[in-house]
Amino acid sequence: MAATGRALRLFKTWFWRPPRPHGDTIIDRRVSPLELLYDLVYVAVISQAGRNLAQHVSLIGLTDFAVVFSLTWIAWTNGSLYLELHGRSDGRTRASVFVQMGIIAILAVFAGDAGNGGGSAFATTYAAFLAVMTWLWYTVRRQDVIQRPELLGDTGRYVVAMAVSVAVMAASAFLTAETRLLAWAVLVAGWIVVLVLMGRSRIGLSRGMTPTDSLVERFGTFTIIVLGEVVFGVVNGLSSTDHDIMTISTGMIALVVGFGFWWIYFDVVGGRLPKSDGRALANWILGHHPVALSIAAAGAGMVSLLEHAHDASTPAATAWLLTAAVAVGLLALILTSRALVDASRLAAAYRPIEIAMAGGAVVSVVIGLVRPAPWLLALLLVVVLALVWAVAIRGFLLAGAWAMDQTQPS
Repeated sequence: MAATGRALRLFKTWFWRPPRPHGDTIIDRRVSPLELLYDLVYVAVISQAGRNLAQHVSLIGLTDFAVVFSLTWIAWTNGSLYLELHGRSDGRTRASVFVQMGIIAILAVFAGDAGNGGGSAFATTYAAFLAVMTWLWYTVRRQDVIQRPELLGDTGRYVVAMAVSVAVMAASAFLTAETRLLAWAVLVAGWIVVLVLMGRSRIGLSRGMTPTDSLVERFGTFTIIVLGEVVFGVVNGLSSTDHDIMTISTGMIALVVGFGFWWIYFDVVGGRLPKSDGRALANWILGHHPVALSIAAAGAGMVSLLEHAHDASTPAATAWLLTAAVAVGLLALILTSRALVDASRLAAAYRPIEIAMAGGAVVSVVIGLVRPAPWLLALLLVVVLALVWAVAIRGFLLAGAWAMDQTQPS
């Protein structure tokens, strides 16, 4: 009986341990299988939102997608940072993550039509997710009362921001579609401001978060998720059109655009620690948002590109979507790379990379203005990305910071 009672107490503790407080950082922490499964649920949300953009390549369609994607990114960032900073390998953490995953799965059902008829259901579901996250972050603040009282001001404001977000999303369910989307856009802008202010706070992110390899890996994993949207876009485009040589060739070239983003991101930014000061951390986190948004939008644009593979000129909306996505992605990578430790350590290498990315963004816009045939537009974007990558690798080679060891695949 004593052994049974002890087992029950241990089991109860396993399910009811409080979260790790701020400062209890696990430096050598590794990303868990639970976190990888958590990421996969967001694939469904992004895919549904991207499908709507693929069917409605227009400014309105892009606006809907950008707002829904941004809300999705905010949800993922909150959930992932909670696990990184405060999660444990226990039943309580597992249960809370599976609750989040269930809500996000429901969110995916309404993501494709969130800008129209599904908006109310999307808002209500998203509010439920934020309510769960509000409670989780509040439990962290209760830990800080005893162990990190100097953080109470910032953590308190963060919990208040979460609670206000719950109220805004819940209230938006009763608005018209246009007004609702505007409310969501204001909420997204508000969260960006919150992160910026936390980065510039005297305490803020610099004391509450320590850059770790697992943190870098988490954001790299999300980048891989949105790169998968490029693959899905090409496959969906090829599946809905004639399987002739022109269309398939255009699809393969378009696929390389996604590969180009992968090469640049993971050679320039991925796997590299951000600086530990609050401003750099905020810029590093926020910089990933337009990077991921642009890649996901490009993936949605691939469907329209392949549907018009035989056209002499790429439709204006499709051309602008793809070229602007590449331009925004490159410019966002400049912001993200400047927040890296290596940006200071290897300044001689990163300066020409920034110039190359800025130049690549300008050239991409010019390509959008010219609107060549779909296959040529994709090929020109591939050339732009290839040249940017070549400048990056040349800089790293000259700085002696890039190893050409081919024994292990990246």
